[in-house]
Amino acid sequence: MSLSNAKVLSSGPLPDEEAKWIKLTKITYQDPTGTSRLWESAERRTRSATTEVDAVGILAILENPTTGRRELLLQKQFRPPVNMITIEVPAGLVDAGETAEEAAVRELREETGYVGVPTETSPIMYNDAGFCNTNLRMVHMSIDMSLPENKDPKPQLEESEFIDVFTAPLDNLWEECKKLEAEGCAIDARVASLAEGILVAQQLKL
Repeated sequence: MSLSNAKVLSSGPLPDEEAKWIKLTKITYQDPTGTSRLWESAERRTRSATTEVDAVGILAILENPTTGRRELLLQKQFRPPVNMITIEVPAGLVDAGETAEEAAVRELREETGYVGVPTETSPIMYNDAGFCNTNLRMVHMSIDMSLPENKDPKPQLEESEFIDVFTAPLDNLWEECKKLEAEGCAIDARVASLAEGILVAQQLKL
């Protein structure tokens, strides 16, 4: 099995009655001048009334025992909307009744096999507020590499999930993103924003 075998076979309009995950919404709003205007938006159908966010992203940093460098836990996954393999942090939807931290612990275990403990949670973040209302929290996870399950992590993927887990050095993440893009990968905005933040901090010696 190779992610490079994945590809889009066809695409076309999606009737609303067939849509399981998303819906399109026409919004009428009033602008600052009092003028009534229209906006088109996409929304998830999956957000529960008992959760405040759609999803979580996971920031997990591992220390390479060989090099001593800190590395970001990443994954490769084929994403049909862009017809590309994307570089992402582990992430997933929040189930009904879950907190963001509980969802992060579960998703980290399922997608990567690692067991972690939440240490920090971000404010609510909006992915593309001009297009959709989807949101998430980033949860920072501490991973104890001395635990037996973290020495040989085994993901618990669903039948339809195909994820390759890898790490990239934090201090060179910007260059790593550029290299992966040159190889034909799409870089998720959360990964790129983290890489750019690290680069700016290095340049300004923050």
